[in-house]
Amino acid sequence: MIGRDAWLNLADPPVWQDGSRSERLTIRYRCWGRLSPARDNAVLVCPALTGDRHVERWWGGLLGPGLALDPAADFIVAMEVHGGCGGTVTDQISRQVEVRDMVQAQTLLVDRLGVDRLSLVIGGSLGGMQALEWAVGHPGRVEAAVVIAAPAKQTAWGAGLNHVQRRSIEQHGDLDLARMVAMLSYRHWRNLDGRLHPLELERGTVGGWLNHHGEALRARFDAAAYLRLLGAMDRHDIGRGRGGWQNALRACPTPTLAVGIPTDLLYPPSTIESLVEHLPRGRLAWLDAEHGHDAFLIEQAALNEMITRFRSTERATSFAEEIDA
Repeated sequence: MIGRDAWLNLADPPVWQDGSRSERLTIRYRCWGRLSPARDNAVLVCPALTGDRHVERWWGGLLGPGLALDPAADFIVAMEVHGGCGGTVTDQISRQVEVRDMVQAQTLLVDRLGVDRLSLVIGGSLGGMQALEWAVGHPGRVEAAVVIAAPAKQTAWGAGLNHVQRRSIEQHGDLDLARMVAMLSYRHWRNLDGRLHPLELERGTVGGWLNHHGEALRARFDAAAYLRLLGAMDRHDIGRGRGGWQNALRACPTPTLAVGIPTDLLYPPSTIESLVEHLPRGRLAWLDAEHGHDAFLIEQAALNEMITRFRSTERATSFAEEIDA
């Protein structure tokens, strides 16, 4: 699915969450489809930790004719993660970055595209944190949200795993090792035990698998950007300044589909259940797969079906509400 790349240069962007102000902001994004005359068909896709604007590369099973993200019906936009290394930069890239900064940068892009209200915002993991921030922090601008494998607030377990990754980079300059730790948290042991061998004497060893992923990330990602995004994940708290995460969720009017993964070791089922429990218009769906956290990138056919069904139901509900009104 071929998209269109574009740049947006902004002078004098607003103050960021840490109180700093940038003289410029350059946003790199990619889009598919066309904005409708009514400007009511825009969909924002929020990338995960090491994701990028090329949704066709990592979510190709959701993007295309007849799929959940359909360029024939939707105007789909994906922006490089603010604070990452994919082309969305400021003159103060070394500063602390928050999930709310990512969303603030996205709002600037959406404004420039002439979109007042998104028909859907969707993301997994760090992308799910962004989607949830849209639903809670900008409810008037979002018709529906899909939050996949992401909590309302970073967990101690998640922050602990990130701490080990951070130390491997800060103390040893080892982005490979950081990625290996992450990969073990992204998969369930059943998935690894079923296909990888523990000994280096065997083919398809777990060590070889980890080495491959570590080397692959080092070849394409910047360690400083990785640290910034880990920090943003650790500071993620949808309730900060809103009376706590439970109250923030209870006040959220946005129809939200929260997708959990029963085998997710990073953000286990209980974190997703508590999220839905406090959302007035929250729905819970389970992506049943053995892979663990990464199932949202692997089991794309099943995820596509869930999102398509959710979007169809929400359209029918909105239509019924309009008729009743």
